[in-house]
Amino acid sequence: MYALKLHHARRQARPRGSTRRRLSLAAWIALAPMAATVVFAYLGTMLWTAHVSLTFSRSLPSNTFAGVTQYVRLFQNDRWIGSLQNIVIYGVCFIAACLVLGILLAIFIDQHVVAEGALRTVFLYPYAMSFVATGLVWQWILNPELGVQSVLHHLGFTNARFDWIVSQRFAIYTLVIATVWQASGLVMALMLAGLRGIDDEIWKAARLDGIPRWRVYASIVVPMLRTSLSTAFVLLFVMVVKLYDAVVAMTQGGPGTASEVPAKFIMDYLFNRANIGLASAASIVLLATVLAILAPFFYARSRAALKGARQ
Repeated sequence: MYALKLHHARRQARPRGSTRRRLSLAAWIALAPMAATVVFAYLGTMLWTAHVSLTFSRSLPSNTFAGVTQYVRLFQNDRWIGSLQNIVIYGVCFIAACLVLGILLAIFIDQHVVAEGALRTVFLYPYAMSFVATGLVWQWILNPELGVQSVLHHLGFTNARFDWIVSQRFAIYTLVIATVWQASGLVMALMLAGLRGIDDEIWKAARLDGIPRWRVYASIVVPMLRTSLSTAFVLLFVMVVKLYDAVVAMTQGGPGTASEVPAKFIMDYLFNRANIGLASAASIVLLATVLAILAPFFYARSRAALKGARQ
């Protein structure tokens, strides 16, 4: 008797066909705004940009077909080539420094230090600031007349020089310093979350075997943080591609074009030089580069996840 009542209750709990259809329709209605945003705001603008890049558009869009003329002009532009070289240098230094510093900060906090909550807040706080604010602050710090160099001179070190921000050779590295200060806290938070998920049995086994703590981190713990590391890499890579605000705030792309980056090149040709055809071609090249780098990364990550699920 109890089994019959339970079976009847389960049948009543199951949504009927019409109810299921209504729930499905409600779900599609809820997703419609986001789907429309993706289709029109993202895919639509990408297709429109690709179309404009194949025309002789200048101040206004034109339908005069130009083929790959804009792309040829783009790669004959020394300023564009220089911006690509700068973004590669910046990207390698920025991502490497953020990962190393973020991991070290996470390991430091993972030792259950005093005032752990306050330290987490201090390290993560710079990430809450805008890149414009960060750029302005570091512009003052690195200004030879006001910042570190001036302080050293007032302390008696009259021969000390720290004028990277006005040096064509080192200007790009000032952007690395400023943005690493801002973004390393994010990496620290991601790594710390991963570290707190490590099984305590690993540490117990390491202590029994007499393995030094640094060796456990280097050989066992950090390799186990592959998911956190890959997430941090993707977020940092997106920051590299989007780099614009800090450049404008700190160096304006100078001195000369020493700190020019693709995003600033695109914005200048789009609004200041009234050449939307060339700016669109640069945007498509940048998009293709991002897809060429991230697509194999996500493919390998999904394959590894499927392989792990099967095992």
